[in-house]
Amino acid sequence: MLRSLAAHAFGSVSVLALVIAAPAQAQDAAADDSRRDDTEARGEDFLGTIDIGKSTRAIRTDTATPVTMIDRQEIEDRQASTIAELLDSVPGVTLINGSTPIGSGINIRGFGANGTYGTDQKVAFIVDGATTGSEEIYRVGTQLFTDPLLYKRAEVIRGTVGSFEWGSGIIGGVVLLETNNASDVLHGKPGYTVSQTLSGQTNRSGFATSTTVAAMPTEQFEFLANYTWRTQGTQKDGRGDRIGNSAFDLPSFLVKGAFHFGADNAHTIAASFNQTSTSDRDVPYDSFNTTGGVFGNVDRDTKSQVLTVSYGYDPVDNDAVNISLLYTYANQEIDQTAVGRPISGVVDADHRYETSKVTLKNAALFETGPIRHNLHFGVEYIHKKRLDASSAPGGTDNRMAAFAVDEIGLFRGFTLSPAVRWETSNVKSTRLGTPVSYNNQAWMGGVSARYELPFGLAAFGSWARTRNLPIIDDLDNTTYMNQPEKSRTWEAGGSFDRTDIIGKGDRLAIKVNYYDTQLTDNTAYSGVREIYLDGFEIEASYATAGGLYFDFNATIPNGQRLRTTGAIDDWTNLPQKTYMLSAGKRFGKLVDVRWETTLADDLDINGTQHEGFDVHNLRATITPGGGILENFALRLSVENIFDTYYQSALSTRPAVGRNFKAAISKQF
Repeated sequence: MLRSLAAHAFGSVSVLALVIAAPAQAQDAAADDSRRDDTEARGEDFLGTIDIGKSTRAIRTDTATPVTMIDRQEIEDRQASTIAELLDSVPGVTLINGSTPIGSGINIRGFGANGTYGTDQKVAFIVDGATTGSEEIYRVGTQLFTDPLLYKRAEVIRGTVGSFEWGSGIIGGVVLLETNNASDVLHGKPGYTVSQTLSGQTNRSGFATSTTVAAMPTEQFEFLANYTWRTQGTQKDGRGDRIGNSAFDLPSFLVKGAFHFGADNAHTIAASFNQTSTSDRDVPYDSFNTTGGVFGNVDRDTKSQVLTVSYGYDPVDNDAVNISLLYTYANQEIDQTAVGRPISGVVDADHRYETSKVTLKNAALFETGPIRHNLHFGVEYIHKKRLDASSAPGGTDNRMAAFAVDEIGLFRGFTLSPAVRWETSNVKSTRLGTPVSYNNQAWMGGVSARYELPFGLAAFGSWARTRNLPIIDDLDNTTYMNQPEKSRTWEAGGSFDRTDIIGKGDRLAIKVNYYDTQLTDNTAYSGVREIYLDGFEIEASYATAGGLYFDFNATIPNGQRLRTTGAIDDWTNLPQKTYMLSAGKRFGKLVDVRWETTLADDLDINGTQHEGFDVHNLRATITPGGGILENFALRLSVENIFDTYYQSALSTRPAVGRNFKAAISKQF
């Protein structure tokens, strides 16, 4: 049935696309004629152009690390309202109420956000090198509070083995976000430009405007400023019922500049600042829920700020030197006041998290005899400060860390990548009375290996262990403050990546990864001693030179927990098994249309049933080009086409029903 539905819808949109494809094909032919004329004028033989099939997203088959990258084009095509919505198609990633910035989160491999806490410290969020996010604020905390249109790239590293450059205690994975640069907007050429994006959605009254000004007076100086304002009304689910606590207004801005100097502009001084905020009135204190419940409602103001200042030195004649010195500051403030009931210490509490970090590191490419190295090593100082509040102890957390990650090419096709991190922490209370202080330190690390055969087939495996040092949130628990969480993960898999499989210029890429994770000495989850998780993650794509493409990924997790009573049962934060398939067609550079399908299995967690679902989306991107339409794009999409009612296993609200979206963008 699914196959017939997808085929029917894809056939319908293909008819529309074929009608408008002729101009694009004519433009491609004209471009070939122009290139032929140029080569003939130089007395050369024109061999024609060779097109390689391109899918929606490149699969990283060149590394043992399970990593997925979303570029700027996909960020714009997906028209996501939140970072969570942007990442929901990455295998291993599961959303918690993804359509709102407050009360939503990201879960990776069963860790991260859940229906009680905004984060569990086992998924790291890095924005331009800054460590962001809060600790375990009960039913209020957010992992990441920002707007997708501020960024040019989003990367997800799943598991532990690729995380040691970014922090300790990372078991679920790392989300790396990089803001836009003026040089990227201007393609590295001096000049000035203004870009404008307007978008809207029908469910309900959603609207966004994003304005970017980019300038490069010379190759030495670049500057970018962006202002984005996003708003959304109270949305409706697939049954037509209102989804409580789903309306928001979200203004954001970004200011970023860089100065390049010295021989070949090898020296760079750069700085950026971005801020996202929202003011919610008379909303549930429990931001994951749809009504006030037992806690009641609050007026809440939330602000997230990230500042980065950096110096880099990357000489073109020395691959062993690529030094960066980075200072970052991340600030998250949550101010709230109880509405309609007596003042409550918990509900009326304000929260603030500040994280300052200084990182010095170098990336070196060099050889020792026949052995090739890609070595990243560095040291960093981290200072965290948390405001004291009711049921949320305040304090400071000072850390020193050193790390080294080396990708070693031993012989043809074989790569070995050891990694190590050492970290110390000193956590102190800022509460009045008798001061307390706790010191911890830990070594952690891992190794991955990959062997590639000549015909595109590769096998890989990895082993890693990490330690999650005690956090400020646990200052009231002496046992937890002296008990770092421990985890180990091993992984194994294979990949295949080759062109000219069926026809000339087509490409097939597949990556399958199996992981097995064990967490012991747990301190994040009440009544749980150990957690055992394993599963498969699958990514695959096939694309032809003619523009037809297919993308598939699957998340197949399993998990159990050992309770403090000695009983073993299901891990309560286990996501459903999901399978995602998209089929699309590009008609030259004019039109890109695709159908997306997500299937989720039924899930039984300790007797609680979570129904499976299937959801379908249709997207089209139109980029005419030429004349006044140069650098113009029209994006149309219908999400949840059949208005399906569903609620994923980890969500606390039903999902959004049918939603028509449209966006226009133009670079002047």
